[in-house]
Amino acid sequence: MSVAYRFLLASLLIFTWCRLRKLPLRFSAREHAWLVLFGLGAFGVSYVFVYYAEQHVASGLVAVGYSASPLLGMLGMRTFFGTPMTRRVALASMLGIGGIVAIFYPELSQLRSGTDTAKGALFTALSVVISAFGSIVAHRNQRAGMPLWQGMGWGMFYGGLSALLIGLGAGKPLSFLPTPAYMLSLAYLAMFGSIIAFASYLTLLKHIGVARAGYIGVMTPIAALFVSAAFEGFRFHALTWLGIMISVAGNVLILKTPTSAPAQRERA
Repeated sequence: MSVAYRFLLASLLIFTWCRLRKLPLRFSAREHAWLVLFGLGAFGVSYVFVYYAEQHVASGLVAVGYSASPLLGMLGMRTFFGTPMTRRVALASMLGIGGIVAIFYPELSQLRSGTDTAKGALFTALSVVISAFGSIVAHRNQRAGMPLWQGMGWGMFYGGLSALLIGLGAGKPLSFLPTPAYMLSLAYLAMFGSIIAFASYLTLLKHIGVARAGYIGVMTPIAALFVSAAFEGFRFHALTWLGIMISVAGNVLILKTPTSAPAQRERA
């Protein structure tokens, strides 16, 4: 339900911004169908599945799953748009996955085979695939000329609505915690974690493509480590630093400016 509140609030803020700037919010039925797919993949179902996954397994497994985002993005672009698959992006993706595995190896080594681990792995896989599909749809919408803010507003509305329907379908009440801590965290996630973060990501996706923008799935857990060190007392160990160096090397490689014609086509 918090996923629903987060993205419905974010969409309301975006719609208000568009009205103030007199930006048109009307789309055809066909365009709304694509915006529904975008919302389900990028904001709704994928986020709910992440929450379900982390009820069953440590966050390290989820981080490893999302580190595969560049590879899935490259495969998706190849499947739906015929974009060439490059060795450089594949190598950078493998470095990202390897780095995240090294970072979270202490967590991963404690996983035990069982129903909980299987459920967590399944929800993680579903979330990563659906999220990658949402990025592919976002790329398609950008190519079709959909404007950033209006498209993002409708996407978040449909994503929040899908999370709400999942919650109600699972028998969850329409509960809300009117405490300062909850409301401040919700406001932060709506404004910074949703509007600003996704406007930045979609702009990045437009300029460098789905596969390369997907490397955010590698760098996000690394940034989270430093936040955890500052506020939760997380201590870095040798594997942490090794994993960070490997992942950053992959980030440098994947963002390296293409110099050849085939590499330029990769950015399509």
